[in-house]
Amino acid sequence: MLSAQHRASIQATVPLLETGGEALTRHFYRIMLGEHPEVRPLFNQAHQASGDQQRALANGVLMYARHIDRLEALGPLVGQIVNKHVSLQILPEHYPIVGSCLLRAIREVLGAQIATDAVLEAWAAAYGQLAEILIGAEEQAYATSADAAGGWRGARWFRLANRVTESEEITSLHLVPEDGGALLAFQPGQYIGLRLHLDGEEMRRNYSLSALGDGREYRISVKREVGGKVSNYLHDQLQVGDRLELFPPAGDFVLRPSAKPLVLISAGVGITPALSMLEAAKGSGRAIHFIHCARHAGVHAFRDWVHAQTEAHPEVRHFYCYSEPRADDQAHATGLLTRERLEQWLPEERDLDAYFLGPKPFMAQVKKYLRELGVPEQQSHYEFFGPASALEA
Repeated sequence: MLSAQHRASIQATVPLLETGGEALTRHFYRIMLGEHPEVRPLFNQAHQASGDQQRALANGVLMYARHIDRLEALGPLVGQIVNKHVSLQILPEHYPIVGSCLLRAIREVLGAQIATDAVLEAWAAAYGQLAEILIGAEEQAYATSADAAGGWRGARWFRLANRVTESEEITSLHLVPEDGGALLAFQPGQYIGLRLHLDGEEMRRNYSLSALGDGREYRISVKREVGGKVSNYLHDQLQVGDRLELFPPAGDFVLRPSAKPLVLISAGVGITPALSMLEAAKGSGRAIHFIHCARHAGVHAFRDWVHAQTEAHPEVRHFYCYSEPRADDQAHATGLLTRERLEQWLPEERDLDAYFLGPKPFMAQVKKYLRELGVPEQQSHYEFFGPASALEA
């Protein structure tokens, strides 16, 4: 239980977190990943190198400190953290490691004059409160997955049943459970966690489920990333019949029940969750506008499938924009997606539901354009690894 003095001490550190939060979280990760190799598989080293992981944690710590008196003001942040943790199988025994490293980083970065024993005591109590909240929510999610039809807890062995080249960069992997049992249903937009052992090193990754579940297999569609150890393994070495460990589906970037017009906006491999959303919504009677941006036709995955949906369902319309078109490419527009193009491609009715995903600069622009074009903020949905404020540029 946090005392009034604890809360005052936490809130007093907010200005320091606003200016030095990333320095604190960088030091935290240096300590934890350097001294506790058992937790390294839980963190994507590419996100570490880019700074995304540090920025996301810094934002989370700052938001928690700001709203220590009103945790309900954190909004969707707690749910996003819980879903990420569940997809990677964060367990109660991981929390003391994180807590001890965080307190040490606070002392070493802020210094003993600022990070006094009283401040550290307050942060220890605050971290304990947050850990209790997260552990409880995560256990509930694990139990729900285990108890549901076709569900399981922890890792489950799957085999690669088929692989399909979708573009010059994206390959789909069709995964079936090795035990032949039923599969847990999932919501359009969710992802699954994979656990791999490559060159003696354990790695865990999340990938969006790119097709609606049929109770028999899951499909993920993986982009080859330059220097990406896992993505290159999945593209080049994983063969039909090979085994993979999967964690149950998770994620809160999901298609919500609605009769409003639906707009799905994606760029690059961000198309993957939009596919299952389109598949779920088609035939529902609601107008659907599917907008996708790619460099050129060679890297535009699922074009033929989306075209088939528009042919079969008159309520579905699609629009493509190529930023670097090749000579024979055909698209509705070339160059980057502009406000004017988006305005033309949106339904006339702006009381709509928009879902968008892609690289950070693309998402920042789409978020800005949707707001300027009159789409209600609460009906503009996205998934982003990092502080939402980073999309306000």
